[in-house]
Amino acid sequence: MLNRAVLKVIENRDLLLTVTPEKSVRTVASHMKQCCVAAVLVVDPGNGRLIGICTERDLTFKVMAEGLDIETTQVASVMTADPQTIGPEKPFGHALHMMFEGGFRHLPVVDSTGRPLGVVSSRDALGLEVTNFGHELEQREIVTEIL
Repeated sequence: MLNRAVLKVIENRDLLLTVTPEKSVRTVASHMKQCCVAAVLVVDPGNGRLIGICTERDLTFKVMAEGLDIETTQVASVMTADPQTIGPEKPFGHALHMMFEGGFRHLPVVDSTGRPLGVVSSRDALGLEVTNFGHELEQREIVTEIL
């Protein structure tokens, strides 16, 4: 499962939440809540290329903890600029390794031109574990019936 391409992890997702850098933190947080996502990708309004990522953690540590005005603070001032990215053909296991080594939980997936295709998160690994767990339970039931 960890060898499957990152594209396979993100391919059935309906939503890719992107914003432009001048959006207010309030607007971004509201969109994140409405779409039930923990990260938003910030793109250049001219060419659509990824320039940053803003996560719940950024909002908590850089906005709330610092007492910034959510109406006037632009997402560009609190996002993580030039985040590490991964290509869609890379193995999901490589993405998990990058997140572990980098100490972050969300990794933008970009095409060869730098335009975002999606986001993988450490939570995606939980889905793999649940799938494996379900398969293991089925195998145990079969063995139990045989015995």
